[in-house]
Amino acid sequence: MDRFRWQIVSGILLILLSVILYVIHYLIFNDANHIALYLLGDIAFLPIEVLLVTMILHRLLEEKAKKARLEKLNVVIETFFSEMGTRILAYFSDFDPELESIRKDLIVTDKWSDKDFAVVSNRLRRYVYTVDINKVDLLHLQGYLLEKRVFLVRLLENPVMLEHESFTELLMTIFHLTEELAHRIDIDQLPDTDLQHLSGDIKRVYGLLVCQWLDYMKYLKANYPYLFSHAMRTNPFDQNASPVVK
Repeated sequence: MDRFRWQIVSGILLILLSVILYVIHYLIFNDANHIALYLLGDIAFLPIEVLLVTMILHRLLEEKAKKARLEKLNVVIETFFSEMGTRILAYFSDFDPELESIRKDLIVTDKWSDKDFAVVSNRLRRYVYTVDINKVDLLHLQGYLLEKRVFLVRLLENPVMLEHESFTELLMTIFHLTEELAHRIDIDQLPDTDLQHLSGDIKRVYGLLVCQWLDYMKYLKANYPYLFSHAMRTNPFDQNASPVVK
């Protein structure tokens, strides 16, 4: 409200200043026709000025600012996968009983085109993500996620997260799983009903993580070939992957 009031006051002051200057001009030159002529010319040019400044220049500046924000966001995503995302993805995928049905689709290479990424992305959206909760070491998972909780909070606090809803949703699901595990004391003695509940949380994280990882690989391939090379050599779905260049 204060900001809106400031704009109104500023607008009124600018109009009064313009009127005062026109009055001074008339008092000095006593030429109302000259004032009317140039006033009409200025008003006639006003729509063009609005077009140039508001619609074109403002749009260009807005696009430039958006591009800068997206660059910062992709740095955040790179940090996430380097710090914990790839490791969690590898861990959950090891307990996916149907992984072999999609594994070959996730062996990303430098020969992939945008069409290849789009085809695989559509397949992954139809895939039913499953994690065998009985094979997951919940105590280990609890300790690891609690260790990374501060890191997750810092990512969620980053204002650039507003630019990427799907990645923010992924972080929120991981944070939710972290909080669920944090409140289990005897985590090795949970009833089947609670294990099923945690299984649902894990599958939600796993599904979002796979899709986000594919988008991340596409971005690296298009923008950072050297990072893409490392990501291919550490692909969590490639059983022959090795960080060692051969």
